[in-house]
Amino acid sequence: MAQKVLVTGGGGYIGSHCVVELIEAGFCPVVIDNFSNAVQGERDVPESLQRIEKILHTSIEFYELDLLDRPGLEKLFKQHSFSAVMHFAGLKAVGESVEQPLRYYQVNLTATMNLLEVMQTHGVRNLVFSSSATVYGDPQRLPIDEQHPVGGCTNPYGKTKFFIEEMIIDQCKAEKDWNAVLLRYFNPIGAHSSGLIGEDPQGIPNNLLPYVAQVAIGRRKHLNVFGNDYDTIDGTGVRDYIHVVDLAKGHIAALKKLKDNCGCKVYNLGTGTGYSVLQMVKAMEKASGKEIMYLIAPRRGGDVASCYADPLLAEKELGWKADFDLERMCEDLWRWQSKNPTGFTNNSPSSI
Repeated sequence: MAQKVLVTGGGGYIGSHCVVELIEAGFCPVVIDNFSNAVQGERDVPESLQRIEKILHTSIEFYELDLLDRPGLEKLFKQHSFSAVMHFAGLKAVGESVEQPLRYYQVNLTATMNLLEVMQTHGVRNLVFSSSATVYGDPQRLPIDEQHPVGGCTNPYGKTKFFIEEMIIDQCKAEKDWNAVLLRYFNPIGAHSSGLIGEDPQGIPNNLLPYVAQVAIGRRKHLNVFGNDYDTIDGTGVRDYIHVVDLAKGHIAALKKLKDNCGCKVYNLGTGTGYSVLQMVKAMEKASGKEIMYLIAPRRGGDVASCYADPLLAEKELGWKADFDLERMCEDLWRWQSKNPTGFTNNSPSSI
């Protein structure tokens, strides 16, 4: 029997790509999602999962469940014997977290505490957590390795990731049979090569690349570039972009690491290369064959000039490194965007 892995938030962008990799690696994902970041399709199942079923010619077990629903979570763990949990579920918009900090603390922290307590009750001791490079705050040095100080977060979203990391670290110290891998993502972009699943932000995109793609497809008039006076190659902010499929493969490597009774481990998932906003615009222009209009706007509060990873520890200890280059990231993003001009909703790509 394939090992069952609970995937929280598995209908969303990163979660759904990890579901693909889990199935292809021989695991049996059981997915829960509350549709806060996933588009509801037929049969009350996320559209992303229905498309994965078509891509891989399989069926996926799904439950609509909010981690704040403690009795529902208890019931799920009584029904299944999970070998591990991949925890993606949570609110994730940086700007929104600044406007609604209490909501972010309530949802992200309470949900994770419920999950950890139910795992403890049912003897599930293996966890892969979807963390973020935001835990590093304003970089004190570059590239950022896992020894870089954490906790100086510039927004409530980042703080929730930091607090959750601390909870998991403390739990692993308290109970030595717990194993957890905390994965600090840099900037996931791109989409599955089929063009059938990808990032579908609800409302105005918070991240650069989905916004750029929507300008290229004609959904938005222009991009606002926040600041062109940073100390970088062209004055615009520099970030480490990683293909979402590379990121998903990193989770499979983390899952295998748990089998070594590794205790609590932390790894960066990035490429180690930084690209500026204008370099990303040019790369998307090349991939799409479209001119992407942009305007220079004032800097945003909380933004840093440069942020990119030292990913060598993941290569050394997980045997993982990012394979896809910037050109491939942009090609796959454009394939998704051009096949799905309005995302998952009101849209049926001809190739499904």
